[in-house]
Amino acid sequence: MKKLFTSESVTEGHPDKVCDQISDAVLDAILAQDKHARVACECSVTTDYLLIMGEITTTAKVDVEKIAREKIKEIGYTDPACGFSYDTCKIDIRLNAQSADIALGVDNSQEFKSGGDVFDETGAGDQGMMFGYASNQTEELMPLPIMLSHKLMQRLAYVRKQGILDYLRPDGKGQVTVLYDGSKVVKVDTVVVSTQHSDKVDIETLRKDIKREVIDVAIDSNLMDDDTKIYINPTGRFEIGGPQGDSGLTGRKIIVDTYGGYAPHGGGAFSGKDPTKVDRSAAYMARYTAKNLVSAGLCDECTVEVAYAIGVARPVSILVDSHGTGKLDDEALAKIVEKEFDFRPRAIIEKFNLNSPIYGLTASYGHFGRNNFPWEQVDKANDLKKYL
Repeated sequence: MKKLFTSESVTEGHPDKVCDQISDAVLDAILAQDKHARVACECSVTTDYLLIMGEITTTAKVDVEKIAREKIKEIGYTDPACGFSYDTCKIDIRLNAQSADIALGVDNSQEFKSGGDVFDETGAGDQGMMFGYASNQTEELMPLPIMLSHKLMQRLAYVRKQGILDYLRPDGKGQVTVLYDGSKVVKVDTVVVSTQHSDKVDIETLRKDIKREVIDVAIDSNLMDDDTKIYINPTGRFEIGGPQGDSGLTGRKIIVDTYGGYAPHGGGAFSGKDPTKVDRSAAYMARYTAKNLVSAGLCDECTVEVAYAIGVARPVSILVDSHGTGKLDDEALAKIVEKEFDFRPRAIIEKFNLNSPIYGLTASYGHFGRNNFPWEQVDKANDLKKYL
């Protein structure tokens, strides 16, 4: 059966992604001094205004406003005429200590109190469910639509920053629709790119430039044909963008952050959260688990769900869905996961060294599908092959 599936991505200049990057920049700066800090930092932006809020408990001494202005400058908002600039925007900071009630369960879980080992000491920072996914439809073991959308936006940012297209501004969105026959990729059906620009370029020039410098470079020509539909700035103009054109908020691009809608997402955002928050760390572990199962050949596609109770180290449930592709049944795969993968928060933190300042890179172009993240390793795959 043929079907279409669409995913989107955004550039780092998108208002929501500006907030994600500032939140993770604050987190990284704190973890660089205090690896045991508790951080939940969120931001909101609008025209020439940034609010930084949340709960932080730490011994670190960081200049939050300076961190934010440097990140805004790095993203590319340097011209006050754009309605948002690193040197003119007003910044309000509203940060408080983490709730003592939450800290009780995180620092000394129920299982540790009843005689558990060291990995039982750290309880989950909240209840909730997290998902991980992997599929062999791309070499990154990711869905193709989201990977192509990310590559489009990374290329769009590159040609802006390198001055190849000097009229571009930081905000931008991309979208790719892939045609499947069953689970097999047939071709790219539709590509959409919307990019902010100055008033110095006409729409015909922009469309030709974006097709040549962005789409033709980011997407393999073998995936497209003469019937592939391409829309570039379909409204005609996109001069007003960034926080001036739309407000932004940390954690509002969670589907861009994960699998582009191709797989479930538990609902919790990632950016600005230290790794005791299982919204983040357990989602990374679930991706690692699914990727290793697929890489080992135990299945061609895999969704892993894990759920927690606040203040309890061990998950309350683990589910594996191989979507009918498993060499073993899903119950057997779930038992393998329970035996081979440790989902207790402290075990995850130590395995991936999550108390380090590694989060800035995750805050744009997705948390999965790039091999420079420790949860993207497939180091358990060879060992898992014993179950075949």
